[in-house]
Amino acid sequence: FVASRDTTVDEVHSIMQAASEGELAGVLGYTNEPLVSVDFNHNPLSSIYDESLTKVMGGRQVKVCSWYDNEWGFSNRMLDTTLAMASAS
Repeated sequence: FVASRDTTVDEVHSIMQAASEGELAGVLGYTNEPLVSVDFNHNPLSSIYDESLTKVMGGRQVKVCSWYDNEWGFSNRMLDTTLAMASAS
């Protein structure tokens, strides 16, 4: 993505970590470990931000990478949706 102002890799890490521990806890994860795709099998999170793959080019162009188990993560979000709908009834 292209940021609206100059940024740094450390700032992106800080924002993503805060989101994963705050309003997106349980949906967004954060890792700084050297993991591979098989390490995320059956992970209930929708997305796990990998700080080792983040790059900032020219101050504003930012590349981030995230891991996920699309079937398992999606199934967990559908369960969350079902529970929310049931409690709203």
